[in-house]
Parts: sequence; structure tokens; C-alpha cells
Amino acid sequence: MSENNVKIEIDSSAGFCQGVVNAIKIAENELKKGEKIYCLGDIVHNKTEVERLKSLGLITISYEEFEKLSNCNVIVRAHGEPPSTFETAKKRDITIINATCPIVFKLQKEIKEATSTLKSSEIIIVGKKGHPEVLGLLGQIDGKARVISSVKDLESISIFKKNLIIFSQTTMDRNVYAEIIKEICLKAECRRISITNSICKHVLKRKDSIIDFAKTHQVVLFVSSSNSSNGMYLFNICKAENQNTYLLNSAQEIDFSLLSNAKTIGISGATSTPMWLMEEVAERVKGYLEGK
Repeated sequence: MSENNVKIEIDSSAGFCQGVVNAIKIAENELKKGEKIYCLGDIVHNKTEVERLKSLGLITISYEEFEKLSNCNVIVRAHGEPPSTFETAKKRDITIINATCPIVFKLQKEIKEATSTLKSSEIIIVGKKGHPEVLGLLGQIDGKARVISSVKDLESISIFKKNLIIFSQTTMDRNVYAEIIKEICLKAECRRISITNSICKHVLKRKDSIIDFAKTHQVVLFVSSSNSSNGMYLFNICKAENQNTYLLNSAQEIDFSLLSNAKTIGISGATSTPMWLMEEVAERVKGYLEGK
């Protein structure tokens, strides 16, 4: 769209990844049945989308609340869960509606199989400590893995002597992953290092596309919640390419003074950002320009 000779463009590659699309669709379909539906943790790391689903009746609960429930329906979000969650559900007669992303589910299976077949090896998961996906991966192998988030985490490790099997969180920065692997190889004295590139292909493609998108606009409004790992990863990439990139949660947070001299305004977001929210931002920008 274009207003007063200002081009406004929504990033066509932005928006929910397929795993999140699937989880949202499952939640909406369950809510249509009219039954009480709980979700274990935020179904997506986007506050505005969580609020929208709350208005439809979805009840987000903590793990402490989950352990007190019984005889009800609970959604497991796209990040996945450790086996202990499903065991608790069985004991308390809770029906699990599993919305685990197929890519995450495949990774969970691969990690479990690696541990059972190569018992003398050490498992390394490169990812964000405490992230729901990483906790779910750890749960597959009873926590018997080392989580590495950055090269700094390797400073306290003098040497790796066991054979290593390395996996990554599906939303990991590929450059950080490569940097960590390079450093591990320098520290290792083992005979065998198995490296699995388990970063989601959608995430990999988004990095290249967000760089191109940032280059073609004077100002970029990046819509994402700050608790989204993928959102902060893509925002920082966009910001590095274009310093006139600004983070916002919703259309109400737009600082119009930042748009005063822009002739091209791009609107993008994370894999956890709904397209309707980016469209809402675009409409508010359009309304501002029409009123000038």
C-alpha cells in the first residue's frame, strides 16, 4: 500500500511458522467445541495473540497449576514437552491435546535414539537454557546432556574426552551454532563428533529474507514480543542491517515521530507474530499518513 507517496510493505515471509499455525488451529478447533481448554504455558510467545485466544476461552496455566488439575483437557504447545508431563497427565486423568511441532517431535526422537544407541557418548544441546523446547529435549534423556548457549559457556570446560553428539535448538542462530561447534572441536580430544543440523529450515530462510527486507526500507517496524527467542534473534539481525528498525508489541506502541521522513516503511515480525497483527500495524501507519 502507498499513502502520500510513502510505500508501506508487510514482509511476505514473516508470520507464523507451520508449527505455530498448527498449534493455533488446534486450539481454535478445540475451543469451538465449547469445553474448557487449558494450555500449558503460552501457546505462542506473542502477548497479543495469547490475549486473543484468551478472549475465546483458552486458559493458560503454569506447571504448578497443571499438577493440581485432573479430568480435563490440556494443550501441549508447539515447543513440545518432556515425557514427565505426559506421565503426570496420565496419573491425573488429563487428556493431552498434543500440538508439538513435527520438527521438534522429530528432534526429540533423534536425541532419545542417540542416547540409547551410543551410551558412551556425551550429548550436547546448543540452545537457550531454560527455553521450553530445550527443557522438552532434555526431558527425553532424563536431563543427561550439556546445554551450551554461547561460546562463553565453553570457557569453564577444559576438555571433551567422550565421543560427542551435538544437536541444536530448532530456532538457534546458525552462525552462533557454527561458532560453538568450531570451539568444541578445538577443545575435544575424542575420536568421534557427530553433528546434527537440527535448525528449522524456515528459521534459516527467515534470516536471509529479513536482511533483504531491511535493506529495501528506510524504516522497519518489527512486531514481536520480547519473550520470543526467534523474535529477538530476527529483530537483532534486522537492526544490524538497518539501524532504523524499531521493536513493538502492537500497533498502539508506534512512535509516529520515527516515521516523519520515511518514504518506505517495512513491517515485519517473528515466526510467533500473527499476520493479522502486522496488518493492524500497517493500517495504523496508513491512518496516520492519511491524517497528515
